[in-house]
Amino acid sequence: MIEAKNLKKWYGTNCAVNDVSFDVKKGEVLGFLGPNGAGKSTTMRMITGFLHLDGGSVRIGERSIEDEPVAAKAMMGYLPENAPLYSDMSVQGFLDYIAKLRGLRGQDRKRAVAETIETCSLESVRHKTIQTLSKGYRHRTCFAQSILHDPDVLIMDEPTDGLDPNQKHEMRNLIKRMGERKAIIISTHILEEVDAICSRVIVINNGELVADGLPSELRARSKIAGAVTMTIDKQPFEEISQRLKKMTEVDKVVCLDQENGVCRVRAFPAEGVDNLAGKLHEAVARSGWALTELHTEQGRLDDVFREITSSEGDAK
Repeated sequence: MIEAKNLKKWYGTNCAVNDVSFDVKKGEVLGFLGPNGAGKSTTMRMITGFLHLDGGSVRIGERSIEDEPVAAKAMMGYLPENAPLYSDMSVQGFLDYIAKLRGLRGQDRKRAVAETIETCSLESVRHKTIQTLSKGYRHRTCFAQSILHDPDVLIMDEPTDGLDPNQKHEMRNLIKRMGERKAIIISTHILEEVDAICSRVIVINNGELVADGLPSELRARSKIAGAVTMTIDKQPFEEISQRLKKMTEVDKVVCLDQENGVCRVRAFPAEGVDNLAGKLHEAVARSGWALTELHTEQGRLDDVFREITSSEGDAK
């Protein structure tokens, strides 16, 4: 549904986006990550046709964003960061106006507006002017205009910005449901959001694509992925460490916390070892230690993100 090939964008002598390529299929929710100034917003604006390409191409379905901009944009919904609204309009009036711009007429327009208001939980504010709304409701109204025409493609910049925890939960569930039948790109800096709703992740840094994979694949690159965390009562770390280091399956052991006779440790597997947790459980049982916690670390996206975006530079 979305195909970006070899995208380039220059601002003077500064290359903000350098040869970035990716695609998004129907049924995918793609998390687009990067530090501030990495080129995320520039890439999003090129994909949506709001910024001229200095190189490469973008296709939405079969439509080229440069050769057939009107047809390509008709297939997408776009939620930009800090999207502008007509503050003197009511929520319903604004959405009705957007529906007209999208070419909806008569009963189709009324039905689309009513369904979108219900989908976005805007019933209680439908007749209020936008300038009187909270930040969360204004953001919901922006989101509503992006899905009003039921587009095949959704592109969203910080879709839960300004929402309270309950609203974030509702929005994430809504995006997940829509992701089953649409191609969706979400630009965000909230890694928790990526874990919650994205089926795939790409990372951009200094204008270049540096990672592309499933969230689980990226987490597996974390330094703690596969390590086992344990809490053991009434045993000093030194004794625990000496015992575990004798195991060929264990590479190293670190103390995370030791207080009031309770020791929390993390054991890292030797190369090629998969089921370290099972081996450790057997070893602890043989030692007669009081084990109160044991789990395998799945890895952390924030660790991986910091590692692969730690190079210096700014390519906004």
